[in-house]
Amino acid sequence: MTSFDSVILEVPDPAAAEAFYQAFGLASYVTVRASDAPTTGFRGFALSLVVSQPGNVDAFVAAALDAGGTTLKPATKGFWGYGAVVRAPDGTICKIATSNKKDTGPAARHVDQVALLLGVADVKASKRFYVDRGLAVAKSFGGKYVEFDTPSSAVTLALYPRRALAKDTGMSQEGTGSHRIVIGGAAGSFTDPDGFVWETASV
Repeated sequence: MTSFDSVILEVPDPAAAEAFYQAFGLASYVTVRASDAPTTGFRGFALSLVVSQPGNVDAFVAAALDAGGTTLKPATKGFWGYGAVVRAPDGTICKIATSNKKDTGPAARHVDQVALLLGVADVKASKRFYVDRGLAVAKSFGGKYVEFDTPSSAVTLALYPRRALAKDTGMSQEGTGSHRIVIGGAAGSFTDPDGFVWETASV
């Protein structure tokens, strides 16, 4: 059984990245390590923070901007709820959203769920790849979205079409070079069809 255990972000300045994620509130969900691997444009993934109310979205956005992040999509209401997209100084895209349209209490930087969204060329093919590697599917909506059962990780692993994920985060889907992310798991080292690298998670 393959497990998904950790998200490792490869960044030019680990100390600065650690300070950002600590201030932002994601330090317990990701780790960072040094890399100068060339990368341009959309890196093919995003971290999705699901929160309980609009005030919490605003609180996370404010924390990100105060810590040096930038806005890709300002907070706005939609038929689905309320959300925003920010980019960390290292380039990682973070989406913060709630399905609720009204606050029910004081704003707080409390996360209900964090998901690693991988933008892939073919959701069905990538789903088969990961199922063959031993990951169990929790939710699947054809070629539009797949979420895996990842009980050993504080982060949920999910697949989106690359074009849809780029659009959702306010980016062009064009991008080259390293994803600058490594996924830790229990299945040894391998690379998936879209170039996302897995390695054995450190205990």
